[in-house]
Amino acid sequence: QVQLVESGGGLVQAGGSLRLSCAASGSFFSINAMGWYRQAPGKQRELVAAITSGGNTNYADSVKGRFTISRDNAKNTVYLQMNSLKPEDTAVYYCNAKYRRYSGLEYDNWGQGTQVTVSS
Repeated sequence: QVQLVESGGGLVQAGGSLRLSCAASGSFFSINAMGWYRQAPGKQRELVAAITSGGNTNYADSVKGRFTISRDNAKNTVYLQMNSLKPEDTAVYYCNAKYRRYSGLEYDNWGQGTQVTVSS
């Protein structure tokens, strides 16, 4: 099973930047896609950005041009650089990893979440 540990959340003023990190550890054959999701109070969890093992990326329209997802495959770590933050970016951000175990079966797992608060 994969364990995901997130870091980098916090409080920032509008227009500021934060960088989230998520490190994966455990026993697995490979990690395929990794991504960041967020959930604001009273709203559903939504995809923010995702990246495949080959480096293909996908972003929510609301963050395109402001957020950048990247990945260090050697460290099994995914990053989310968030620039020009807006109050509406305030949410709990969750890391997700889709991975394959040695059995060949695919699973996905979630981190514990990290709070990002953007003040106006």
